[in-house]
Amino acid sequence: MTAHSATAARTRTGGPGDDGPKILEQVMGWTLVVVVAMFVVQLGLL
Repeated sequence: MTAHSATAARTRTGGPGDDGPKILEQVMGWTLVVVVAMFVVQLGLL
């Protein structure tokens, strides 16, 4: 078994290399940041 065939046999598990709606990832990421910031401010941690 060569290195190339071993790499080709691996199953993709997802991650940054997958094709998909990049804008949706960006929007969801920034939404999470805003929600966490709101919780921090509400709890008085900042």
